[in-house]
Amino acid sequence: MTIQEALAWGQQQLAATHLDKSNLDARTLLQHTLGKNHAWILSHLGDKLDAVALAKYEEKIARRAASEPIQYITGEQEFYGIPLRVTPAVLIPRPETEHLVEEALLILEALPAGVRLLDVGTGSGAIVIPIALSSPSTRITAVDISTAALEVAQSNLAAHNLTHRVRLLESDLLSALHDTQFDLIVSNPPYVAERDRKTLSDEVLSYEPDQALFAGAEGLDIYRRLVPAAANALASGGWLLLEIGFGQSDAIRNLFEQAELVNIRFENDLQSIARVGIAQKA
Repeated sequence: MTIQEALAWGQQQLAATHLDKSNLDARTLLQHTLGKNHAWILSHLGDKLDAVALAKYEEKIARRAASEPIQYITGEQEFYGIPLRVTPAVLIPRPETEHLVEEALLILEALPAGVRLLDVGTGSGAIVIPIALSSPSTRITAVDISTAALEVAQSNLAAHNLTHRVRLLESDLLSALHDTQFDLIVSNPPYVAERDRKTLSDEVLSYEPDQALFAGAEGLDIYRRLVPAAANALASGGWLLLEIGFGQSDAIRNLFEQAELVNIRFENDLQSIARVGIAQKA
């Protein structure tokens, strides 16, 4: 089978399962199998695939046809222009979370060097890696309740030469940090309501970790624990930044107010949905 024939076969297999972007997915999986870019593929369409490469490609197509996210098949996802390793132990980083990173970097620009930053529920390390690369003086701690997620984060930090810059800890929210104070706390916690479970796609429900997605009936269970704990851990004048879900801004505002945080505001994503909740400790 030639590369062109393999591409056509892969596209046909994925299209038959009614997957979106079947052409792009088939090409991405072939590129990953061969370790080549799109330009190389286009210039070698007539080349024959050897039996080993073809078998690997067929296996990846079968996994994608079963709705496994392509990021877990390739083990890669780009976030904020940075390549990251991902596994089923972590949520796949999404573009919406880039708004949280942008807001954190804007706040860091206005703060003195040596700021103490905490990322709660770091997962793959997607939030702290661009922050660490953009703000070298920031002292960063990242926590997660999942040992497997921390292993993924550690590998991503190593890939970007940041293991000396970011301290990783296993912790249920801030429980392992005791009396440590921070100038900036960021988090993209689980916020999907259980009642919305049926609205999610098969590739999310069947493959991404429930622990990183769902937070009780209203999707607010983690926020109810996180906001007061974060408020206690913030230094005077410190900031709390949270990614939030659709329609949750009023509830998050109430939690901020109950924690006696001030300067509360929300930043929208590209769909004009309130996506980042921001508040300051007086």
